[in-house]
Amino acid sequence: MLLCQLPTSHAPNPHSPLSMHIVYWSLIAVMILGIIGAVVPAIPGTSLILVAIVIWGFASGSFAAIKIPLIVTIIVLVLSIGVDFLAGYWGAKKAGASKWGQIGAVVGLLLGFLGLLPTLPFGGPLLGILLGPLLGAIIGEFAYRRNLLLAVKAGIGMVTGTLIGNLIQGLLAIVAVGVFLATTYPNLEMIIRN
Repeated sequence: MLLCQLPTSHAPNPHSPLSMHIVYWSLIAVMILGIIGAVVPAIPGTSLILVAIVIWGFASGSFAAIKIPLIVTIIVLVLSIGVDFLAGYWGAKKAGASKWGQIGAVVGLLLGFLGLLPTLPFGGPLLGILLGPLLGAIIGEFAYRRNLLLAVKAGIGMVTGTLIGNLIQGLLAIVAVGVFLATTYPNLEMIIRN
């Protein structure tokens, strides 16, 4: 009886330079998605960047290499939460919005996110996420004050404050990714070889 031995395939080394480059650049792509998420509501932002940095620490086996980006990203995450709260609050206060307008904006955001607003021929859920808080704030404010002009002013003020906050969060996310690239890319080959 003749036994034929089939060639065995060797699994690729998970720490080969090519594999590590793929992991690194994939995590950079995730971080770019995190930058987009910092600006666009309903997409994870800075937390996605933080997770990608921690994954790189595990993959590279060097938490010393990610110490600075990790600290910066945690600070950015805390600042982003503060900016998110303060920007909406500031916009509402500048426009003279009441609690009813703020509640309406949150309800509008949820309805827009879930796609429960009337369907528009363009824009999809992203447009719902942007228009929902505006419409919700106007409806909530109008229900409280019975003055359409003040309701529209309050709604626009709340949305403007939120958009400014989102842009600031986007800039903070860019800083976090920039620090990660500045501290890891120059040493990438050395980290991969070890």
